[in-house]
Amino acid sequence: MNYSTLKKGVVASLVAVMGLTSLASAQDSPATSSSAKVFGGRGQYRTWSIGVNGGVLAPVAFIGGSNDFTNWDVNLGYGISLRKQLGHAFGLEGNIFRGKLSGTNKDAVGGIRNGVREFETDLQYAADLRGVVNVATVDFLRRENSVNFFVTAGYGLMAYNPKVTVANGTTTDFKGQYGEDRDKDFIKEAYIPVGAGIKFKVSDRVSFNLAYTMNFVDGDNVDGVYAGGTSKDKFSYANAGLEFSLGSKAKPNLDWVNPVAMMYDELKDPTLRQEVEALKNRVSNVEKSVEDLKKDTDGDGVSDQFDKCAGTPAGTKVDGSGCPLPVPTTVVAPTENSNVTGFETIQFEFNSSVLKTESYPTLDKLSSVLRENGGKVTTKGYASSEGTAAYNMKLSKDRANSVKTYLVNSGVAANQVTTKGFGEANPIASNDTEEGRIQNRRVENSRN
Repeated sequence: MNYSTLKKGVVASLVAVMGLTSLASAQDSPATSSSAKVFGGRGQYRTWSIGVNGGVLAPVAFIGGSNDFTNWDVNLGYGISLRKQLGHAFGLEGNIFRGKLSGTNKDAVGGIRNGVREFETDLQYAADLRGVVNVATVDFLRRENSVNFFVTAGYGLMAYNPKVTVANGTTTDFKGQYGEDRDKDFIKEAYIPVGAGIKFKVSDRVSFNLAYTMNFVDGDNVDGVYAGGTSKDKFSYANAGLEFSLGSKAKPNLDWVNPVAMMYDELKDPTLRQEVEALKNRVSNVEKSVEDLKKDTDGDGVSDQFDKCAGTPAGTKVDGSGCPLPVPTTVVAPTENSNVTGFETIQFEFNSSVLKTESYPTLDKLSSVLRENGGKVTTKGYASSEGTAAYNMKLSKDRANSVKTYLVNSGVAANQVTTKGFGEANPIASNDTEEGRIQNRRVENSRN
């Protein structure tokens, strides 16, 4: 059989199968229901399949190129495959096939070329791993695909034994004499398979495949002839086969899933819309709760949810629970001259040594007394009982130093001011209440 005859045979097979498929698909069968989701992962599909195939082997390739023999034969080939579909468009496939390659030089002058009349090569096995890419489908806009086109490429290893018949009719067979020790039955070479095909869906489990693969061998003796030693041999395998999907019947076959149709179905799913509406209601409830938390009827800065003293007059200073703060009691330390002002107690905020602006007039009066009359003053810092004793001692010293810094910056000599920290000692009110603790956060100034 020549190359033209093979091409006609393959074309005829394609036309026949496509005609049968068109007739079958004309009967619109309902789409198989499935709970698969667009982003549900591979686990919701069947992804493994096994196939059997048979076809013709020939020592030529569709792309042409030079050959060592003028004429070639087609011989039976057969194989099996195992595929793992990794996504809608890509999978990995392992293939093993066997068969025979042969050719003659009957169209050469005298029927002889390179001293050889004909060859026959037993292909013990060819095993490879290929990537399979689904490149297009003529049925993509249907609810379910039923025709897929694919291309393949990979890498493999083959074992073969070529026999050649020379001009005098003698056939040479080196089986059992290959390898370094001359004890191997077959030559082993790497090869690269590159092919394309078309797949027809027969049922949810079965598909009918047509494929053509060119195999480029890393050697020049597949036909038993070294033609200068620089060229590489090649052969092709045109085959038809059946592929069977493995796994749970409840799952769809990933190879035939139409992701566009599935996404449309998922978006139109009424349960999804119900979930969206329920989510909107939950968001509205959360927003209302947030607004309730922010509501402050009396405007004191504490929301109604946490305001224990609702209805406080505008401008009233309140604590964290919304209750009015007590007015600080002014304590005048004993002095030699009770008519001298500026020795009032200086109050501080919780956990702070920063002077409050309302203490500035008192300190300005004290500064004026010290600058005009001389003398010295001792600033005594105190703290309320929150925190550790060590921390409160440091805080009381910082408060006393804040007063000294203010006085020195206003013109008082540094040696006129002595600072002392007493921590939690000498409280002037009970530390069991917030009102009392506010009074204990203080600095007292006494003249020496």
